[in-house]
Amino acid sequence: MKDIKLFENKKIRSNWDSEQEKWFFSIVDIIEVLTDSPRPRKYWSALKTKLKLEGSELSQNLGQLKMQSEDGKFYLTEVADTEQLFRLIQSIPSPKAEPFKQWLAKVGYERIEESQDPEKSINRAMENYLKLGYSTSWINQRLKSIEVRKELTDEWENRGVKKGQEFATLTDIITQA
Repeated sequence: MKDIKLFENKKIRSNWDSEQEKWFFSIVDIIEVLTDSPRPRKYWSALKTKLKLEGSELSQNLGQLKMQSEDGKFYLTEVADTEQLFRLIQSIPSPKAEPFKQWLAKVGYERIEESQDPEKSINRAMENYLKLGYSTSWINQRLKSIEVRKELTDEWENRGVKKGQEFATLTDIITQA
């Protein structure tokens, strides 16, 4: 599925990959939005060189997808998934990137806390569900269903079912039943 996202009235070409279940975004479009550069391709080329010199493997791990350009034709365009995009944003000195950077720092800190105390992730999930307007009883039922699903998938693993497609197939069967 191809899509155009708008940020400050500027287009960002994107593509949903249903096999990987990820969004991919045009790097040049992101750079144009964040830097207001009149030549975002040149900016990206210079940034790639800088990242390579710093030892970053980010630019080597990016993919390309055919995306429609301004002239209506489709060209191979370098794209980044969400995780790669966040890493890229960290490398761009831009006031527009600063809110992204602050959010990344906060999320990173929270994940470190959660790895040291997993109960914090459960509490954070409960807080988020409450903020979204769900009732306490719904939240408790949701957490219980997650626990039951985890027990089920653990049992599948113990019996040799492989994660990925086999899990998806079994989940589909259960959903249909």
